[in-house]
Amino acid sequence: MSSKIPALHLRFIERVRDEVARDSRMAALLAGGSYVHGGFDDHSDLDFVIVVQDESYGEVMASRREFAEGLGNLLAAFTGEHVGESRLLICLYGPTLIHVDLKFVKSSDLSHLVERPAVLFARDPAKLESVLEAAAIEWPEAPPEWFEQRAWIWLHYGATKLARGEMFEALGMLAFFRDQVLGPMLHRRAGRLQRGVRRIELLGGPALGRLAETVATFDKESVRAAFLNAMNLYLDLRADEPPTQPVASMPAAIREYLART
Repeated sequence: MSSKIPALHLRFIERVRDEVARDSRMAALLAGGSYVHGGFDDHSDLDFVIVVQDESYGEVMASRREFAEGLGNLLAAFTGEHVGESRLLICLYGPTLIHVDLKFVKSSDLSHLVERPAVLFARDPAKLESVLEAAAIEWPEAPPEWFEQRAWIWLHYGATKLARGEMFEALGMLAFFRDQVLGPMLHRRAGRLQRGVRRIELLGGPALGRLAETVATFDKESVRAAFLNAMNLYLDLRADEPPTQPVASMPAAIREYLART
C-alpha cells in the first residue's frame, strides 16, 4: 500500500486488528479497497475482511452487530443485500465520521477473490499465505456482449421516463448508465479495471468531457440531449471491443424514439 494512511484510519485499523486478535473465533483480518489499490486519503472507506473459524461462523454472523459496536461509536449499520453481499456489514462511525465495511467470511471463501488483500493479522500466517497464494484472483470484468445486451434496454427505459415526464427517474437512469456502462468502458479503454465511475476524473482526455455531456439539468431538452450523448459515447466505446452480435435496429430505433419524446 503506497498511500499514507490518515491518522483517523490508522487508529481504527489498529482497533479492529486488536479486537480480531482478541476474539478466538476469528482467524485473520484482511484489508482491501484503497488500502491495496492506492489512492488512500482522508475521505477513503476502510474495507475489512474478517476470516472466521468455520465452527464459529454462524455465531459470529448472528452477533456481528455487537462486534461492530465494540469497535467504536457506531452511528448506523446495515447489511449488504443491495449489492448482493449478505456477509457485509456497512458501518458509519463517528464523530469524526468514518465509513467502514466489515465482511465476515470463512477460510473456504478465500478460494476466489476479486483482489489480493493485505494481511493485517493472522493466527497462522503460513497457512493463510498458502490459501491466498492458491486463490483464483479475478476482477469481474464485463465482456462486450454484457454491455451490448443491456445498454439499449437501459437507454430505452430511461427514454420512456423522459417521454412520461418523470424527470427524476430519467436523470437517475442517466446516472445509472454512466455507472454501469460508460464508466466501466472508459476504464477499459484506459487499460484499467472496470470500476464504474470511481475516480473516473483521473483519466482526463476528451472522452471525459463527453461523459460530462451525459449530465443533464432538470429540463426536458437537456435530458434528451444527455441520452443522445450517452448513446453516442457508448457507440464510440463499443468500437474498442465490438460485440459479436450487435442488437438489431440500434441505434436508429433509440434515436427515433427520443426524437418523438
